[in-house]
Amino acid sequence: MCGIAGIFTPRGSKGSGIIKRMTDSIAHRGPDDAGYLVAGSEGLKHYLDPNLRDMRIDADLLPEETKPWNLAIGHRRLRIIDLSPNAHQPMNEGNGRYWIAYNGETYNYRELRNELEAMGESFFSTSDTEVVLKGYIRWGAEVLNKLNGMFAFVVYDSSEGSLFIARDRYGIKPLYYTDTGSTFLFASEIKALLEHPECKAEIDPAGLNEYFTFQNNLDGRSIFSGITLMEPGTYITINRDGVRKSTKYWDYSFSEPDDSMSFEEARDKTRELMEKAVQRQIVADVPVGSYLSGGMDSGSITALASRHIDRITTFTAGFELSRVTGVEATFDERRDAEVIANTFLTEHYEQVINAGDMPWVMPRLVRHLEDIRLGMSYPNYYISRLASKFVKVCLSGAGGDELFGGYPWRYYRVCNSVNKEEFFKNYYNFWQRLVPDNEKKDFFRPELYSRIDRTDCYPLFREVFGKNGNAEYITPEDHVANSLYFEVKTFLHGLLILGDKLSMANSLEERFPFLDNELVDFAMKIPVRYKLKDLANVHRIDENETRRNMKYMRKYNDGKNVLRAAMKSFLPEKIVNRNKQGFSAPDESWYRGENFEYVRETLLSSNAHIDRYIERGYINRIIEEHAGGENHRLLIWSFICFEEWCRQFGF
Repeated sequence: MCGIAGIFTPRGSKGSGIIKRMTDSIAHRGPDDAGYLVAGSEGLKHYLDPNLRDMRIDADLLPEETKPWNLAIGHRRLRIIDLSPNAHQPMNEGNGRYWIAYNGETYNYRELRNELEAMGESFFSTSDTEVVLKGYIRWGAEVLNKLNGMFAFVVYDSSEGSLFIARDRYGIKPLYYTDTGSTFLFASEIKALLEHPECKAEIDPAGLNEYFTFQNNLDGRSIFSGITLMEPGTYITINRDGVRKSTKYWDYSFSEPDDSMSFEEARDKTRELMEKAVQRQIVADVPVGSYLSGGMDSGSITALASRHIDRITTFTAGFELSRVTGVEATFDERRDAEVIANTFLTEHYEQVINAGDMPWVMPRLVRHLEDIRLGMSYPNYYISRLASKFVKVCLSGAGGDELFGGYPWRYYRVCNSVNKEEFFKNYYNFWQRLVPDNEKKDFFRPELYSRIDRTDCYPLFREVFGKNGNAEYITPEDHVANSLYFEVKTFLHGLLILGDKLSMANSLEERFPFLDNELVDFAMKIPVRYKLKDLANVHRIDENETRRNMKYMRKYNDGKNVLRAAMKSFLPEKIVNRNKQGFSAPDESWYRGENFEYVRETLLSSNAHIDRYIERGYINRIIEEHAGGENHRLLIWSFICFEEWCRQFGF
């Protein structure tokens, strides 16, 4: 687990010390080691950072190059597998032609190493990075279909002067890029790109409009103008002249279920693959722990991991609820987490979050998140910070809901759609989580509104489904399958970006057993009727209407039925049959109570940056309506995030 950064400039440049500044800006991703590769008219130069004394091999601190160069790659390392200097990066294959900078983990690297050794390859390290590099040399881009893991990496072929850049199937590890016209820049985080003098921090009005529609960005666009998040399951090739080509090598597909499969077969195979996935992902040369929310997903992972790790360390975040009312008074999951911890004799740690913890963490959180998206994520920062004090790797249950149908109340708008167009309209109305299209003119300041070519985001929404192969839109099963596709492509991807940024902020690696290749491939083949109980009677509730509907949602334990059956033999019955509950702070109550003044001061003060982009009257109305009983917690959170984003990045 690491951070990478790179500069590719076919015309040649000077001052390669900029790569160190770019890489240092993401030092939190890899505090254990640093290295740099520079290629140009003087050939290849490989530098190691002597400030990291325990990893120094032979070179001096990266100097400013005086001769023209075309490529610079920087790497920061968090040591997880092969802790020795042999696994230092950028790494070459032994002959100096191919170089790799790798961020991620390949869980089947031992099997691939055995395969490569049988073909005559030899290895100088025990790292997965070397396996990926030599696999690429042997198989080319086809190696991506062999890798079971999470990654973003670049391979430089010094003979051809070309780059190969790849991102994992699901988008667990981020990679951002920008093209200035003369220079192509890429990095694990946006802040590294902004260290380069040719990358200017400017706001993208279309990206901001997309964010305030979906509380997400669906198409790789960020709210930084010209900075793009590389699409998951994609690789990019760049030749020595700078010609770039992007190729899609993998995508989700829920549209071809195996209808010959029985429920029992689906249950048993799910159980088998879950066991294998967890066993693969606990491999490390450092301590491994697990998040434990109290729900079935993290509970299943903890149960399975505890079979292989004696007294595994687990981590739970709870909330101080003495002044919280209504349904949010039940948001604390510590009691159920303790049931699981006691069952499997884990070494269990808890953190209690209170209302005052949000104002303190927001500058740190947004600085690390950069690419703001989705809902109240500050508890994620705190729980990863807690885990990082005890382990360097932590297992997460993300992906279980999206693959196995864990949000049945979301499907109500589409299950009974009579045709494709009705499906899209119903689902688009649901996923406009923040500002409806018909309010955009009153929402944005006129000078910003005039710079948005099209304020409705319906075409962007439709475009996601356009990638969904030969999907049908006829039966309720079709509609749910298409909903699952949309959610893994957008909502889950956002969760993974959020998880990466906030865990790596604390130099912690998160792993996702539900996103094991074999398990995902099988989950997509399971018929929808095995994931949900009764598609004809999906209940019509809205998860964002907390006061009216959350109480009912807690009684509604449909969804993930085949997964529940698979995990029944491992978990206490109380946990298997537990009603669905997301990991969320009671911010609806806190925005009316203890954090009310913080919200007003942040968003309505005379020096608020948000005033330049969003109408103050609209913001004030939302705050007052929330205080009066309406639930605008998602929009208020997004206002606060955007205000802090403007402060952190100079807007």
